[in-house]
Amino acid sequence: MLQVSKDIDVRFSEVDSMGIVWHGNYALYFEDARELFGRTYQLEYMHMFEMGFYAPLVDLKFHYKKAIRYEDKIKVVITFHDTDAAKIIFDYEIFNRETGELMATGQSTQVFLDRDYNLAIQTPEFFLEWKRMNDILQ
Repeated sequence: MLQVSKDIDVRFSEVDSMGIVWHGNYALYFEDARELFGRTYQLEYMHMFEMGFYAPLVDLKFHYKKAIRYEDKIKVVITFHDTDAAKIIFDYEIFNRETGELMATGQSTQVFLDRDYNLAIQTPEFFLEWKRMNDILQ
């Protein structure tokens, strides 16, 4: 299982007038986790670009379990979700670092586009090689 976690301290600018994290910031928390995952497992966006591909998000889901508030200390856990399709899927869990409570879950899906913005129907070779390097693909 390929997984990393990103610690985040909730800032004042991330909450609404009720002191609760504004829903749009969950997308930013997930993005921070994806970037850390990419650095950790050599799957950075710029590497994909150098290989001739973009990887835009096509689906992003959130499931809110409990309100995250100003000054909460949270941990975003991101896990690679393998699929045979030409996609990158991640699962997310957000925990309160002090209580261990599960605050939210989610999932993102990215597809591969070539430099002309055409959808890659087959999994790009560089991604297959990345899966082999990480013992995902035999």
